[in-house]
Amino acid sequence: MLEEMQPELRKVICNIEKVMIGKREVAELSLVALLAGGHVLLEDVPGVGKTMMVRALAKSLNADFKRIQFTPDLLPSDVIGVSVYNPKEMEFQFRPGPIMGNIILADEINRTSPKTQSALLEGMEEASVTIDGKTRKLESPFFVMATQNPIEYEGTYPLPEAQLDRFLLKMKMGYPDPYEEVEVLTRIQKKTPIDELLPVLTLEEMQKLQKQVRDVFVEESLKHYIVELANKTRQHPKVYLGVSPRGSIALMKAVQAYAFLYGRDYVLPDDVQYLAPFVFSHRLILKPEAKYEAVTPEDIVEKIVSSTHVPVKKAAE
Repeated sequence: MLEEMQPELRKVICNIEKVMIGKREVAELSLVALLAGGHVLLEDVPGVGKTMMVRALAKSLNADFKRIQFTPDLLPSDVIGVSVYNPKEMEFQFRPGPIMGNIILADEINRTSPKTQSALLEGMEEASVTIDGKTRKLESPFFVMATQNPIEYEGTYPLPEAQLDRFLLKMKMGYPDPYEEVEVLTRIQKKTPIDELLPVLTLEEMQKLQKQVRDVFVEESLKHYIVELANKTRQHPKVYLGVSPRGSIALMKAVQAYAFLYGRDYVLPDDVQYLAPFVFSHRLILKPEAKYEAVTPEDIVEKIVSSTHVPVKKAAE
């Protein structure tokens, strides 16, 4: 419930909802990823509001917002920047690319080549980029929200497993229901709400909240629960490649952030159950027979969660 959230974060959610109608879950999960220091992959068809969501989040935090439109001819230097020779100064000068910002929208990331996709890898994992042998730190907070069209669409390149693993969460927007869509038309009839959106939180305040998330208590039995879920994905007969230890770490960070979002300093088993499909599903590689049977990674994760014994010990005593 909105009333249970941290007051500062509730303001951000309410601010986003001035622009996005009926997308509270996506807004909450985006905040979870930001609080946990992770990144988000939004997959859905064009026109459902993926770009508007990340713009609303950036405006709510008064963040340095950069947008990268991925196309088949985009080069890695177009993402991270390039050194250009200045004849007047008689030296090379660095011209930063759009990755040098706080909140980065990587739009239609699967429409470019794997070589350019990989240009984001170091930045997403290390919060730094290496150009001409020199490592440059990225600004903090640094948050990438990438959008991609479903891979069966024309002109798309499937993201490599190594890059998918860098995203803390993967989710879908979905179409609005008819009532919500009518409300969208009403809101934009005379003005564009995003243009009037004002900041409700500073970057410095967000950095403080990110540090507080790390102090959220995770009971030992819940750590074993997370590891057990990850192990079951590795042993599943229809899974070729299961969740790595990085995935287990990602789930723990995500549940800490989710608990913090809802004003708790401890994690509950319900948090793990809710977030596991968003954290684990895109990290699974299924065997061919699973694809022929129309089994999805989400199906497998949900069955594993539902069939795994939940720790009975309370997360906080």
